[in-house]
Amino acid sequence: MTEVITEPGPLDGMQVAVLVDDGVEDLEYWVTVMRLQEAGAEVTSVGTTRDEVTGKHGLRAHADALAGDIDATEVEALVIPGGWAPDKLRRSQEVTDLVRAVHDAGKPVGIICHGGLVAISAGIVAAGSPVTGSLGIKDDLENAGGRWVDEAAFSDGNLVWGRVVDDIPSFNRHLIALFTDHKTQHMQRVSPGG
Repeated sequence: MTEVITEPGPLDGMQVAVLVDDGVEDLEYWVTVMRLQEAGAEVTSVGTTRDEVTGKHGLRAHADALAGDIDATEVEALVIPGGWAPDKLRRSQEVTDLVRAVHDAGKPVGIICHGGLVAISAGIVAAGSPVTGSLGIKDDLENAGGRWVDEAAFSDGNLVWGRVVDDIPSFNRHLIALFTDHKTQHMQRVSPGG
């Protein structure tokens, strides 16, 4: 007999934007999207085109919405996967404005691998704050003021940092924990007597 799970996940109904473009690191995108969905989040893939895009290793995806059409007040969390896509996404004012608005509102932002390039261009790397990602962008992150930490994944304030593909399990655990904490705190603020 097949068991049907009807309990809501810890992120049930949470609105999460995940950036996508040509050259996205397939696993950092797809594994993270699926893990967020498994936890109950409503994931919207956001990009600079609605055309089908091809990941770094050939998997295909598409944006559900354009960055310029997203209202940051309706986004509860955001994820920036790596690959080659961040180098394209960081050139879009709409993308960097969205990332900055979500971050500045105190909402969680997950950044893995080369996703730090978008964080740099959005101006959300605080001086002296711990950062990680692909070794290929270590200098960029340090030049932006970050303090390099060679760890698989960690949370710092409202940011979750992940190093590379091999670190996706740790990155996703940190994402789910921070996103759940944020959702719980938000629910306590808006519920009567909370």
